[in-house]
Amino acid sequence: MVLFEKAPAKINLSLDVLGKRDDGYHEVEMIMTTIDLSDRIELYPLNHDSIIVSLESRYVPNDERNLAFKAASAFKSRYNITDGVHIKIEKNIPVSAGLGGGSSDAAAVLRGLNRLWTLNIPVEELAALGATIGSDVPFCVYNTTALAKGRGERIERLPAPPACWVILAKPDIGVSTRTIFQRLNTTAITHPRTLEMIDALENENFSGMCNNMGNVLENVTLNLHPQVQQIKKMMQRAGAGGVLMSGSGPTIYGLVEQESKAQRVYNGLRGFCQEVYIVRMLG
Repeated sequence: MVLFEKAPAKINLSLDVLGKRDDGYHEVEMIMTTIDLSDRIELYPLNHDSIIVSLESRYVPNDERNLAFKAASAFKSRYNITDGVHIKIEKNIPVSAGLGGGSSDAAAVLRGLNRLWTLNIPVEELAALGATIGSDVPFCVYNTTALAKGRGERIERLPAPPACWVILAKPDIGVSTRTIFQRLNTTAITHPRTLEMIDALENENFSGMCNNMGNVLENVTLNLHPQVQQIKKMMQRAGAGGVLMSGSGPTIYGLVEQESKAQRVYNGLRGFCQEVYIVRMLG
């Protein structure tokens, strides 16, 4: 028997930081949605108590450092499962890109093990377990469009974004989320218009969505990595309606309504940046 789960990438339509918490994390307010760029998870049951992770990626570990491994370990521990599982991951989402690939893999494992072992655990409970693994995992468990608060564990579902194309461009660098947060001056940031973004989603307003995109981490990453700034400017010049960095970067994405324009933006970036994708919104 084998069970398949899709693990979609996420993008931040907005990312706000409200301050530093007593536990050392930052208090965040993020609107995220999913896009049609996905890893593929295969789960094979084992009749002995072990977790095996296999994947072909020189950038992603296959041991207990892997978030999918951590998800399986947490799941087995929480629900006293003595059977094992072999997790195969087909990586399509760029690594260390601000697209939540590892978190989405972990969330897919939680959803998949719930089905594999027929436990019928509510999504809210799976998301709470996901919060012990990583800040983006609860959102990825819900696998929808949502507002995430706290350190990412408090999820409020939102309407899906208006249908559009998403062009993503990731330069050949990795970005440390911890480093970006450490360099963020929370007293000197311009906060995104979160309520206006929610209103745009509720009214299926594409231009309203584009006009209210914002990410307080963007300037930190752009100042550290000028090539990210250059990609953003190129995407804006190419005519994308809304252009923003996702997460702590370095991926820049742009939104367009027409497929022909999406293709032009994509073609304009292909010669400059090796990792460029053109996908649809899911949400």
